[in-house]
Amino acid sequence: MARGSSRFPSRAHRRRATVRAAAILLLCGAAVPACASSSEHRPDRAASASARQSALQASAAAKKKAEKKAELARLLPGMPPPLDPHDLYAADRPGKLSRTVKDYPSRVYVPNTLSDTVSVIDPKKFKVVRTIQVGHQPQHVVPSWDLKTLWVNNDLGNTLTPINPANGRVGRPVDVHDPYNLYFTPDGKYAVVMASMDRALVFRDAHTMKVIKSVPVDCYGVNHADFSPDGRYFIVSCEFSGELLKVDTAKKKVIAKQRLPIAGAMPQDVKISPNGKTWYIADMVANGLWVLNGDTFGKPRLLPTGKGTHGLYVSRDSRSMYISNRGEGTISVLSFTTGKLVRRWRLPGGGSPDMGGVSADGKVLWLSGRYNAEVYAIDTRTGRLRARIPVGGGPHGLAIYPQPGRYSLGHTGIFR
Repeated sequence: MARGSSRFPSRAHRRRATVRAAAILLLCGAAVPACASSSEHRPDRAASASARQSALQASAAAKKKAEKKAELARLLPGMPPPLDPHDLYAADRPGKLSRTVKDYPSRVYVPNTLSDTVSVIDPKKFKVVRTIQVGHQPQHVVPSWDLKTLWVNNDLGNTLTPINPANGRVGRPVDVHDPYNLYFTPDGKYAVVMASMDRALVFRDAHTMKVIKSVPVDCYGVNHADFSPDGRYFIVSCEFSGELLKVDTAKKKVIAKQRLPIAGAMPQDVKISPNGKTWYIADMVANGLWVLNGDTFGKPRLLPTGKGTHGLYVSRDSRSMYISNRGEGTISVLSFTTGKLVRRWRLPGGGSPDMGGVSADGKVLWLSGRYNAEVYAIDTRTGRLRARIPVGGGPHGLAIYPQPGRYSLGHTGIFR
């Protein structure tokens, strides 16, 4: 063994070790946390992280609640809030029938303007099962806001004929002057009659049809409309003067007007995109869609679709819009994602596809053949014509009913 080395600590070393141990014990007695092991600190760090996470979640929840409250505050008072603020048609999914209509028999109601009748089609059999005599020149069959009544708009007969869709019973006609078309405010309070020849928007009680306020307009041929996401305004097309109106819903007042930028424009159906940011107006003379921002109500641009563009219908998945081109017997399909046309279906043997709607399951597009006294049932997946059904003369704004949705904004079925 080398000099000075030893296997055991010397007494001096042992004394120094004893002193250090005593000092450590004294320190631990004064400040126990300082002597805790690293493992004893971990629960504190975990608790701190958990607290921070909880605080973040609470902050996010509070922010979401505030946004929701602000969103509800913007809505027209009394209007049901959207199921999804990013999709106005979220309530219109396949088969999503409300309790009110779930037991109604599925039927297609076709107003025949030249025959003064409504042809009732069984959509499973693709055949007319009943013909109802109504007033003079019925233009549209319109589901009421509460989904309980179908109103036949007898334009030149100056009446509305009520049909009970639960049992098919026809009620006593209600006197309403010049009811070319009919809409309902999102709060369910008022019916809005598109009095085309009277040049007026007539606000009536949604149930009794008593006049509340008649709003004169200085355009010609008010006919179609749709409402903003918050229900605060709606945009109306004026067919015979080529103009658009913007109307304040609560004030029942026209707040803006513009003339479409081509000579002889004939705007028809109006539809808003699922995200509520873009408006589309069909134009029979421009042969396409006018695309505009409803909030700014600025100058629109034209998207050509086909000759005699007329009716607009949203698919059940909110991804597409079907566009009837009455003058050439075709249906164009628009992608809401890209804003571009993705397909065009041509009716074999031609036809005049006009107004209609999409079946409850989303599989069939039903359109009237305005100049051919027939109705078309079109497969929405392939564009194949599934049936061509003879009806009365001049079929126009047909309604397939029931359809998914919580309430109706009118026309042949605009549901939210």
